[in-house]
Amino acid sequence: MKKGWIIVIAIAAAMGIWFARGYNSLVKQDEAVKTAWAQVENQYQRRSDLIPNLVNTVKGYAEHESQTLESVVAARARATQVTVDPEALTAESMQQYQAAQGELTAALGRLLMIQEAYPDLKANQNFSELQAQLEGTENRIATERNRYNEAVRVYNTRIRRFPTNILAGLFGFERATPFEAVEGSETAPVVTF
Repeated sequence: MKKGWIIVIAIAAAMGIWFARGYNSLVKQDEAVKTAWAQVENQYQRRSDLIPNLVNTVKGYAEHESQTLESVVAARARATQVTVDPEALTAESMQQYQAAQGELTAALGRLLMIQEAYPDLKANQNFSELQAQLEGTENRIATERNRYNEAVRVYNTRIRRFPTNILAGLFGFERATPFEAVEGSETAPVVTF
């Protein structure tokens, strides 16, 4: 009888350890997804912070390009208004966020094309530095989106694998939404003046 209790206690202890380790692992990976998303937002914010300086530099050279400048400012305003709660990353909220950022990217492309019409602007050191910072930021955004998608892949794989899927179901861990290209992004935007 004593031996039976020892076996039952050992099995219960092993199950308790498995539950604790499994749950803590899921929490760790869930937090990794949220941290990766925060880094994506951080890089988009960096880009958004650079835009007013770029617009003001261009303004001095291209007063009659006000429509382009206004569209960049308006797109920036819309992009900064759309936020996604890391606790509720859904496909719909992600698409909304991506659409706002895509609109800003297209407006920035038109703004950067203005330099071709203004050789003095092209030679302006402030404009060149801002453009280089913006290009660097775009690269950082791409890197952070890749890191986010990798964190989502690891997390989603973990919550779907047996026996961790049992714990994930018990404690309400749901699939995270990866960052995907916005519909139509495979086609390069047409820039006209």
